[in-house]
Amino acid sequence: MTIDFKQDILAPVASDFAAMDQLINEGISSKVALVMAVSKHVVEAGGKRMRPIMCLLAAHACGETDLSRARQLAAIIEMLHTATLVHDDVVDESGLRRGRPTANATWNNQTAVLVGDFLISRAFDLLVDLNDMVLLKDFSTGTCEIAEGEVLQLQAQHQPETDETTYLSIIHGKTSRLFELATEGAAILAGKPAYRGPLRLFAGHFGNAFQIIDDILDYTSDAETLGKNIGDDLMEGKPTLPLISALQNTTGEAHQLIRHSIATGGTEQLDRVIDIVHSSGALDYCRKRAHEETASAVAALNQLPESQYRQALYNLTQFALHRIQ
Repeated sequence: MTIDFKQDILAPVASDFAAMDQLINEGISSKVALVMAVSKHVVEAGGKRMRPIMCLLAAHACGETDLSRARQLAAIIEMLHTATLVHDDVVDESGLRRGRPTANATWNNQTAVLVGDFLISRAFDLLVDLNDMVLLKDFSTGTCEIAEGEVLQLQAQHQPETDETTYLSIIHGKTSRLFELATEGAAILAGKPAYRGPLRLFAGHFGNAFQIIDDILDYTSDAETLGKNIGDDLMEGKPTLPLISALQNTTGEAHQLIRHSIATGGTEQLDRVIDIVHSSGALDYCRKRAHEETASAVAALNQLPESQYRQALYNLTQFALHRIQ
C-alpha cells in the first residue's frame, strides 16, 4: 500500500500543524532585520516538518486533548532542527539544501552561524515558557548530545576504520536524538510518563532507519529527488553505512578504492565507488538494517493504545521505507 504523506500522516493533526506554523513565524521575529531575513529564509526552506508532526501526533496518541502546549513544543522542535541544518550547511560548505541556496551561500558563513545560534537560543526561550523542568532538562541534555553527534561525525570524516557501532552513535546524535525529543517531549508535556519510554524507543529506531535510508539514497537516487548532489557524502569523506558495509564485503582493489575514497574524499572515482557499493551487496545489507530498525520502532509504538494518531506514526515509518523499495 502506498502511503500518502498529507492524507495518512499529516491529516489527523492538520489544524494543529497550521497553528504551529504560525507560532514558528512569531518565534523567529527579531528586532534585527538581518536575523529575521535569514531565519525566514531557512524556516521557509523547511521540508515536510516531520519532527513537529511527530510531536503533535505523539501528543494526541498520549490522549492529550488541549494541544496548545504541544503546538508550542512542536514549533520549538522545528526551530532547533532548522538551527542544526544551518550549522550543518556551514560545516559541510553546502551550497544547496532541498534544491534551494543555503543561508551560508546566500549570505555568508558568519551570518549563518550567528543566526543558527539565535534560533537555538530562541527555542530555549520558548521552552522556558512551557515551565516544565523535566522537559527543559530532557531538551538541554538532548541538544548537547546532538552537538556531540555532529562532532563525532566530524571526527569520523576521512576515517576508513569507522565501524557500524560508531556510525550508529553518530546517527543517534545527529538524527535520532531530535526525533526522540519530539515524541518523548510530547509525553512529558501530556503528563504521561508511562509513554515516555515507548515513544523514545519508537523515535530512536525510526530515526536510525530514516538516516540509513537517507544514506542509501546517496547511492541510488538522483540530485532532483535528493535535493543535493549524488555522492555528496563520499565527497566529504563521510563513512556512511553503505561504505562501511562495502568495506566489509570487498577485498583487493575494490576494497582499497573504497578505503582511499573515504580517506581522501572527492568524487573522481564516484562511478566506480557506486558500482562497488551496488555489486558488493552493501545496499542490500543497509536495506535489511533499515527494515530491522523500523520493526523495532513499530514494536515500541505498539505499547501505546490504538488510535488514528498511533496509526499515522506507523504510516510515517512505512512512508520512509517506501523511499528505498
